[in-house]
Amino acid sequence: MRFAPAAADVVGFLAMEISFPQHGKPPERADLLPLLRAAGADLDALYARADAVRRAHCGEAVPIRAIVEFSNYCANGCLYCGLRASNAAPHRYRMAPAEILAAARQIAAAGIAGTVVLQAGETPGYSDEDLASVVRRIKTETPALAITLSVGNRPRDVYARWRDAGMDRYLLRFETSAPDLFARLHPDCTLAARLQCLRDLKSLGVQTGSGFMIGLPGETIEILADNILLCREFDFDMIGIGPYVPNPDTPLGDQPNAYAADPDMFFRALAVLRLANPDAHIPATTAFDAVFPNGRDLALQRGANVFMPNATPSPLRKDYQLYPGKPCIDEDATDCARCVQARLHALGRPVAQGPAHSLKRPPTTR
Repeated sequence: MRFAPAAADVVGFLAMEISFPQHGKPPERADLLPLLRAAGADLDALYARADAVRRAHCGEAVPIRAIVEFSNYCANGCLYCGLRASNAAPHRYRMAPAEILAAARQIAAAGIAGTVVLQAGETPGYSDEDLASVVRRIKTETPALAITLSVGNRPRDVYARWRDAGMDRYLLRFETSAPDLFARLHPDCTLAARLQCLRDLKSLGVQTGSGFMIGLPGETIEILADNILLCREFDFDMIGIGPYVPNPDTPLGDQPNAYAADPDMFFRALAVLRLANPDAHIPATTAFDAVFPNGRDLALQRGANVFMPNATPSPLRKDYQLYPGKPCIDEDATDCARCVQARLHALGRPVAQGPAHSLKRPPTTR
């Protein structure tokens, strides 16, 4: 039976219990809700606790994972996404394999990032073997880089082919744990199918990343708590979350973030996510900078431990607009590298060396 704390100490008690459970009982929705409502001194204590848990489990060094957005074609029609198939606003592009390789070489030469994240819309523009070939060449030519792919739902055998080609990790966000809300926002997919993809990846020994948006229209605080619990249930190696930012070129463009009147919720969610998932890599995602001038810096002080700069060739960045206000679209990879170093130096945080694989399990041996 749990010790019953005084009412004034509920937040501190629950923060301790969730990050270091004393009784072996996993957290439940009711445990998370008081933390997600924390205010004033309790909120400061929550952030401090999340930062302490991050420090204890992840250390001070910040892994850098450089993103290359190699195509903005997408076959899907997700209601919130600027890349949705029916959106005529973006100029569509698809980087050639040689261009992707050149971007990976530039990342490796800079010597800052230990990972290249190859991200694109969910599109048949590349064959499965095309991507496998790109992964093989990156792994051969820049063996020090870990490789993450993020290209949506695929069959298990395709994930296995990419793993065998040299893919270390895969990123596939579930976005919301509520099946009805997921179905309303994703007409081309079901939550069950998305979660099966994540199970397939884990069963293949691939380091698996997922996550969700904070404040999707229709989200409640209970759903937000369930999102965090789903991440803990899957025991993801990396968890990326960030505020939902309305895109005027989408069907949800006129629907504000569910927590627009309470922007602290974005950081509360991050802090509680860290408490519930102490040893996950949690990036300070670009969406935090889209909402707050120094959002990623704050995220790194409230539970996040990874920085993911944009390494997409600068002429293409403006066309990979998931949402408006995306930072760094006018910079090149060198500018971004300098910016990352300056931001981390200001926070007193060193850059992590090497690929910074999962803190939960060793990488797959091939």
